[in-house]
Amino acid sequence: MSAQKWIILDRDGVINEDSDEYVKSAEEWIAIPGSLEAIARLKQAGYGVAIATNQSGIGRGLFSFEDFETMCEKMDVMLDQVGGWVDGIFLCPHAPDEGCHCRKPLPGLFEQIQEAFELNSLEGVPVIGDSLRDLQAGQAMGCTPILVKTGKGERTLKKGQGLEGVAVYDDLAEAVNALLA
Repeated sequence: MSAQKWIILDRDGVINEDSDEYVKSAEEWIAIPGSLEAIARLKQAGYGVAIATNQSGIGRGLFSFEDFETMCEKMDVMLDQVGGWVDGIFLCPHAPDEGCHCRKPLPGLFEQIQEAFELNSLEGVPVIGDSLRDLQAGQAMGCTPILVKTGKGERTLKKGQGLEGVAVYDDLAEAVNALLA
């Protein structure tokens, strides 16, 4: 399986609309136009697709793990309708002050992905996120960072920090178009 090409995606702000009040339910989970089709194109091109997502709303008590699973089920159904799927979803449910190793920008979720899929290395694996911490977590494992302007991407771009050599695209669909070109 390690010979397969891989890509790691953030969820909120990359695949679905983000909210400063957190995405707390399946009703609030709204796909960004073109994102699910982009994942389907990645799958059709032979990519393994993993999601690495901070979900501190669970640790903050704003929604439950079951609510998160319901959001994932909605995404899976919608992906299936366009011929796509994800190989794994890896989440950090901890609040920022819990001191875990899995909360991005730390690389714990990426280490879990590498172990779960028995990958020798994540060197060069594209990581697509809308915040600097998404990219930093991937860069710590040798991933190639890609920023999208959706979600918090415009804010991240305006700050301009840590983005040297980072490819920037309008959204996941445009980033995938460039990857598959």
